[in-house]
Amino acid sequence: MKSVLIANRGEIAVRVIRAARDLGLRSIAIYSELDRDALHVEIADEAWNVGPAPSADSYLNIDRILEIAREAQADAIHPGYGFLAENAGFARAVAEAGFIWVGPPPDAIAMMGDKIASRVAAAKAGVAAVPGTIEPLNDVSEVRAFTDEHGFPVAIKAAHGGGGKGLKVVRRADELDAAFDSARREAEAWFVNPEVYVERYLDMPRHIEAQVIFDTHGAGVFVGERDCSLQRRHQKLVEETPAPGFTDEQRATLEAAALAVARAAGYVSAGTVEFLMDTNGDLFFLEMNTRIQVEHTITEETTGIDLVAEQLRIAAGEHLSFDTVRRTGHAIEFRINAEDVSAGFLPSPGTLSTYREPSGPGVRVDSGVRAGASISQYYDNLIAKLIVRGRDRDEAIRRSIRALSEFTIEGVETTIPAHLRILEGPDFPAGTIHTRLVEDAMDFSDLGTRSSPALPEDEELSQREITVEVGGRRFEVKYWSQVIASTGSGQRPAPRRKAPKLDRQPSGADGGIVSAPMQGTIVKVNHGAGSSVRAGEPVCVLEAMKMENEIKAPIDGEIVDLRVQPGDTVTPGAVLMIIK
Repeated sequence: MKSVLIANRGEIAVRVIRAARDLGLRSIAIYSELDRDALHVEIADEAWNVGPAPSADSYLNIDRILEIAREAQADAIHPGYGFLAENAGFARAVAEAGFIWVGPPPDAIAMMGDKIASRVAAAKAGVAAVPGTIEPLNDVSEVRAFTDEHGFPVAIKAAHGGGGKGLKVVRRADELDAAFDSARREAEAWFVNPEVYVERYLDMPRHIEAQVIFDTHGAGVFVGERDCSLQRRHQKLVEETPAPGFTDEQRATLEAAALAVARAAGYVSAGTVEFLMDTNGDLFFLEMNTRIQVEHTITEETTGIDLVAEQLRIAAGEHLSFDTVRRTGHAIEFRINAEDVSAGFLPSPGTLSTYREPSGPGVRVDSGVRAGASISQYYDNLIAKLIVRGRDRDEAIRRSIRALSEFTIEGVETTIPAHLRILEGPDFPAGTIHTRLVEDAMDFSDLGTRSSPALPEDEELSQREITVEVGGRRFEVKYWSQVIASTGSGQRPAPRRKAPKLDRQPSGADGGIVSAPMQGTIVKVNHGAGSSVRAGEPVCVLEAMKMENEIKAPIDGEIVDLRVQPGDTVTPGAVLMIIK
């Protein structure tokens, strides 16, 4: 194996390219038309245009990816994570086309990628899972039958996905219909398969996962656990290793269970077996991710093992380069996403006008962007991953606060303010964490950075910054100024930016006017014109970055003007309906 094509984009493409270069392999990047100037394109040995911006026409276009691989004379294909990484059909197509697949066997992907089949396999391996169905659901009545037996809450989940996509938690019977339909739509959008299943939802569990890796010669190693309990919208926000308060006995139980599940699937390459741990400390199998995990970085930082390089070595037929694992220190990863934390973590696509990474002892940043890069609605909103290591957990937390404070990103809202609040609050330092902590016990509504004085809607403003000294101390001051300069032709220049509103609500509503909080596509309209609605009641569903966001009525009243229907694409601030 002398060359590898990376069938992905962003930070994971950059990560694989660097591992390939460390091993002396030629790296081949692919890029959509939107990613023409992306970092992964620049640092690869060569790069090929894979198609238009929509992922269906580019990073999910199997025929075009294989065509490029042939033209570039690639030896192997690494899928990264997301997109086609857990697509058994793609893995088979790669092998049938004569390329080396950097990942597990297609049959293992199919078994573990099917959340129902994986539960059956885990049970045969003697590993217990959370109670749930073992057949795809055809109708919401089957969910009702399950709740009649097991009660609420339940989770309706995509059968062929993960990462929180196509997952809906239901706590009341009157929410079942909408949740069932929404989960199927998201499953179809993310995984091209609408099949879902239902399982008992554990309140306040911890999310513990096990990193395993197997070579083609039968050797398999447990590389350590990670705690991924801090989540929003069922997607991970902060991960750490070792898991705080995790005992040696629990670790031994986790290791045995994870290796048993992986062997039951005939697994090869790096993979992650995920578990939920209840308040009694009991572990329940959740799923297996048959790819390199986003948070593999913290395992690397505490073991010194390059997991991506190991994937490439294994694919080339080599033995694992290690047989024992020695872990030292503590590491934490923060997913720096383009999200408005003050508005319920709504996606915040846009252009990075300023991008400056932290550095120093124990600080690593994995990213695929630089200043001027765009965070597009077409792809995931991950900007970068900040990975911080310390000799112990306390040092890692202190160092994390420093690194997050140094991380400067402007042009989009980010999750950095939320990360700092998490670290400085009482729960995370104490290790009293669970999967509902962020959404149920923390308030980020005051962390918006786009506030400005209330001015007329048509006022054209530009945000500016000056440096001042007061009593010999230096301050950076940001302010909004009206655009009054003229162009050379004497005409007023194009608007720079309108003043954001202080009273922006997560629902995108202002009074009785319901507006779009972000760019996206309307996938459902709950009520027709003339219908009566109550404040807080969902009135439509907006899909952005492949995630569904409920838009709720701001007031009690009647829909007197309905301006959208399913399938409509809307821009931020567009009026969706008026309620009187």
